[in-house]
Amino acid sequence: MPATASSDEQRLAPQRNDPTFDDVWDELVYRDLVHVSTDAGELKKLLAGPPAVFYCGFDPTAPSLHLGNLVQLLTMRRIQLAGHRPLGLVGGSTGLIGDPRQTGERILNTPETVAEWVGKLQAQVQRFLSFDGANAARMVNNLDWTAPLSAIDFLRDIGKYFRVGTMVKKDIVAKRLHSDEGISYTEFSYQVLQGMDFLHLYREYGCVLQTGGSDQWGNLTSGVDLIHKAEGVSVHAIGTPLITNSDGTKFGKSEGNAVWLDAELTSPYAFSQFWLNTDDADVISRIKVFTFLSRAEIERLEQAVATEPFKREAQRTLAREVTSLVHGAAATDAAFAAAEALFGNGDLGALDEATLRSAIAELPAATAASGSTVAQLLVDAGLTSSLSESRRAIEQGGVYLNNTRVEAVDATADTAFLPGGLAVLRRGKKTLAGVYAPAQTVAG
Repeated sequence: MPATASSDEQRLAPQRNDPTFDDVWDELVYRDLVHVSTDAGELKKLLAGPPAVFYCGFDPTAPSLHLGNLVQLLTMRRIQLAGHRPLGLVGGSTGLIGDPRQTGERILNTPETVAEWVGKLQAQVQRFLSFDGANAARMVNNLDWTAPLSAIDFLRDIGKYFRVGTMVKKDIVAKRLHSDEGISYTEFSYQVLQGMDFLHLYREYGCVLQTGGSDQWGNLTSGVDLIHKAEGVSVHAIGTPLITNSDGTKFGKSEGNAVWLDAELTSPYAFSQFWLNTDDADVISRIKVFTFLSRAEIERLEQAVATEPFKREAQRTLAREVTSLVHGAAATDAAFAAAEALFGNGDLGALDEATLRSAIAELPAATAASGSTVAQLLVDAGLTSSLSESRRAIEQGGVYLNNTRVEAVDATADTAFLPGGLAVLRRGKKTLAGVYAPAQTVAG
């Protein structure tokens, strides 16, 4: 794979591991990134020793990676920064199968869709790794070694090492076997395919470590066991914890939707707002996992949360750091500028249309008709419950259109629209809505 683009190199440049740790294993433990692993003592020696090859796999079950995948990408980056060589695997073959889920069988995507998504995910993975230097990363696709393999060869050369009794004891398989839907042979065989990946990468590149989420532990150990049986050597696996919120809710969801790494699916503005809304109880653990800030800086922010939580310094630092990692400094600056402008602390007219549109998309909205009054738009957007309430709010000086106070109760929005036919309606300091111009106004 070619080296990453210069903008990505600039984003990666500031990243470094904390030099106060003796080795990257200790830093991974400090950042709570080791939920389960093979022998910890051996792993510590491996990661403190000469450059080793390791890998993490990502299946193309969607057109973008999400925040759960970001845990793995940043873990890979930390291990690479310690001098080790990463293999980024995007599963062109395992993506055609799908790993078992607790909720039931996956819908199988077409080979054409999977191939398209492979390309998208490869581009995303590449942005977090360095492809230069002695420990340059390499991208691999398991379809390259799986597609040429016949079913007979697969069963004779790989399947003979797997015991059904062991396979059915894997947590997710056991749960599915006892569910009403059960599990298909297709998904049951997924762990064999992932185990074969590790074996191939060991033979081809000398890969001795696989990382992944702890929910994948059964699949990770399939490869460890296969290599031990087929090659007579011990290799390693690290399972990172599944990130959950302190209240027990699922992490990585915003208004019921996944938070994606693709800016087209989750805008940089929405992405930054997700992190800004992190609860005080969760913010330090998020900083440990998702940033490269030093232990000293993390401890300082932890103290700030304890003594001055109202300043939300930790949340703002977290949002800026992670948004910059994923979307770059320019998009991050634009997202923060939009947030400031929306609440009256900046010039809405200075924002580019794409950023403003993505910001407004997160708000309640109303579409204006020609001659629509601000009072009616307040009702339409849900900022007031009636026209009389709207008029009182305007008379009291608490209504703003594009950060300009509305003075007259019969004021209209006709001349207030910004480029792209957008406007921001605000009641008080923090209650916002987007307003879209009539279609003919935008077209004109």
